[in-house]
Amino acid sequence: MNITHLEHTVIALLFQALLWPFVGRWVAGSLIVAVFLGREIAQHEYAGGGPNEVWYLYGLFNHWSLDSFLDFVAPAVACAVVALAMPGSWLWKQFAKRQ
Repeated sequence: MNITHLEHTVIALLFQALLWPFVGRWVAGSLIVAVFLGREIAQHEYAGGGPNEVWYLYGLFNHWSLDSFLDFVAPAVACAVVALAMPGSWLWKQFAKRQ
């Protein structure tokens, strides 16, 4: 894990917090994770020669490494944990029942 994974996670959590009141916690997290996934796919297209030189799904299937995978999975996991742990979620209700 390197610093970009932490940076992407912090950015994702900030955007999730900003968008939460308008679209809800799950959609807010999904939107920013989709942006990071699109960014990674675009970087892989450019690594293959650019979007005009490669086939339509080239960036989705080529040039993936653990680093690029973690660049969008780390924010996805963090946003999912925040969405699950906040008041009103299923996990929160189960925890409240036990007490």
